Amino acid sequence: MTRKISGDAPQTKLPAGSTDSHIHIYHRDFPSQPGGPDCPSDFASVKEYREVQKWLGLERVIVTNSNAHQTNNDSLLYALSQFGDSSRGIACIRPDTAEKTLESYHNSGVRGARIMNLGGATRLKDMLAVNQLIQPLDWSLIVQFDGNQLAEHTPLLNQIQGNYVFDHHGKFFESISVDGPELKQVLKMIDKGNCYFKLAACYESSTAGYPNYTDVADIAKVIIKHAPERVLWGSNWPHVSSSSPDNTPCDATLLDTVCSWIPNQKVLEQIFVENPARLYGFDK
Repeated sequence: MTRKISGDAPQTKLPAGSTDSHIHIYHRDFPSQPGGPDCPSDFASVKEYREVQKWLGLERVIVTNSNAHQTNNDSLLYALSQFGDSSRGIACIRPDTAEKTLESYHNSGVRGARIMNLGGATRLKDMLAVNQLIQPLDWSLIVQFDGNQLAEHTPLLNQIQGNYVFDHHGKFFESISVDGPELKQVLKMIDKGNCYFKLAACYESSTAGYPNYTDVADIAKVIIKHAPERVLWGSNWPHVSSSSPDNTPCDATLLDTVCSWIPNQKVLEQIFVENPARLYGFDK
């Protein structure tokens, strides 16, 4: 599959310091690990993503270790070494990961740990143990599961110490209502003071679909209005859930779609610059 990494510029002009808070890198030197899915056949390199950054007007990036690499973070660490100070990483670690290993990751730019109940290597059952491990480093968690199971998982989420990110628009595979209990619970989580909400990969869970993803958009608009200081954006590049160019979203078009949900320039700067800088330490 030929991956599109450039094209007509998005209509949205992003502010200086804008951050893509969710991508994956698949370098040819780092194969998939047992238990994980295959890496994409065409891989997805740091060099390619730098072209995407230029195309969209992005300057900073958060690289998340992929499911393909499971708890082997070598690909992530390589990507961080290539991106340098304009990047931070989200590793996938086990409850028994050694303190020295975590310190080494931190020195390489890692600032978070990934919890994913949808085929990930580290799942909700290990979340609190991982949460305890990362507290001395002031890392955050990014947490992804079927959002329609939110009520079931809320007691666990309420035990998280430090910051966490409710990932991928909450991943509500069955659309939820703006006045339903799920959204009320998300707002309650945010109001507790340690939860962020990431706008990423709306195409993965939207039942309304392209071009406007109206079901996901309606929920996102409420959350953005309620707590703009708690919202992040990520491209989810290179969109590995897409099987062909025909169903791969255009990154510029998708950026413009999401930005149309954002009411003004001040909030745009919060979501793209200020919030990720604060959470991931770009302002330190």
